[in-house]
Amino acid sequence: MRQWIAIGAAVGLVAVTLPMLRKHDVELAGLLAKSKIETNGGPVVTREVTPPPLTDIDLTRIDDRGNVAIAPAHGNRKAELSVVPKYQRAAVALLRGGHVPEGAVVMTDIKTGRVLAWASYVDQGAMHDVAAEATAPSASVFKIVTATALVEHAGLGPNTKQCYSGGEHAITAKDMVENKKRDKWCATLAQAMGRSLNTVFARLAAKHLDRGELEGTAQKLGWGQDIPFDVKLAQSTITLPEDDLGFARTAAGFWNTTLSPFQGVNLATTIANGGEMVRLSIVTSVKDEEGEIYKGPTARMPLKRVMSEQTARAITSMMEETVDSGTSYKSFHDRAGRSYLPDIRIAGKTGTLTKPTPEGPFYTWWVGFAPSDKPEVALSVLVANGAKWRVKATHVASDMLRVYFADKNAPGVRSPFDSGSVARRD
Repeated sequence: MRQWIAIGAAVGLVAVTLPMLRKHDVELAGLLAKSKIETNGGPVVTREVTPPPLTDIDLTRIDDRGNVAIAPAHGNRKAELSVVPKYQRAAVALLRGGHVPEGAVVMTDIKTGRVLAWASYVDQGAMHDVAAEATAPSASVFKIVTATALVEHAGLGPNTKQCYSGGEHAITAKDMVENKKRDKWCATLAQAMGRSLNTVFARLAAKHLDRGELEGTAQKLGWGQDIPFDVKLAQSTITLPEDDLGFARTAAGFWNTTLSPFQGVNLATTIANGGEMVRLSIVTSVKDEEGEIYKGPTARMPLKRVMSEQTARAITSMMEETVDSGTSYKSFHDRAGRSYLPDIRIAGKTGTLTKPTPEGPFYTWWVGFAPSDKPEVALSVLVANGAKWRVKATHVASDMLRVYFADKNAPGVRSPFDSGSVARRD
């Protein structure tokens, strides 16, 4: 009898311990209900405690000084993390060194879903977990959502062409009208992704998508959803306007959606995994004065398929244009055009948007993964700058990937922190 009471308590603890526990974790709860608590590599509550093991884990106070990164939890508990101290220190140093008022870096292992870096940085004011918040606009990162909808619902592809004019900083009603005399430029969907061409995305969305298709795709990719994780997260949001111009503007990345750095890396990890969303995790163990009370996932945990493998390959090829010849080219190449990451293909997407207020911050994003042909690591970077700035998210992303691949002894790659390392091109 005691055995079943203990097992029932363990199931209840897991249900409240995982803050984002929803329908994707039902299978896990079922496994925990068996007489032997076997989770096939999933998280396990190893001892009954009150409050639950993952309570009050503070990822703004990660201690990366030892071989294992640690974060404080409820009372005197300590959470051991999957975070790699070297990568964590590099992320914080890059944000601090760039004099960033506020920013975040989240990096994950593609295969396992383990978080390798979780850095929130606030230069002034009260510290808060920027990586878990969804207050920043999605900006042009939302073009990944629109491109996914165009591929899956309209049958378009990387080579689909669209001519355009205007739309560099805003989309007007005039920009939406096709005019052969005015539309002097044409681009493929891949080129539009790489160069972040707003009018191309706005026109294609207006012609080929309805609100349900775009919103449904965004929800499948995580917008407006609770995503399972070890700490509490804010939902990335989407509110589609009723008018056609507002819909087109949203599809191009102008307002009406928000994004958290966590959701950015979750999106990149999903695409890198061929369209399958896996459960991301950061806590490997929680201990109190008596010993271990929680053990994190030890195996890859698929959640659901959100796009076909064919679509994921198409989106990947579009995102490669960002680094090859688009908005991230200068950040990833020196002045002679030589890559800082030679022979490593990279898929990424930038985003830039300023809040329409006098004191509104200047937001920049970089979301992506590498190598794009055999993915290892996904990365999400958010930088919120003032009127004067030194680095954007794309600069931090380039340097973080240099840190990672230099650590993996990739040929020709040097960490930006190495003495004599070539300075990043601005």
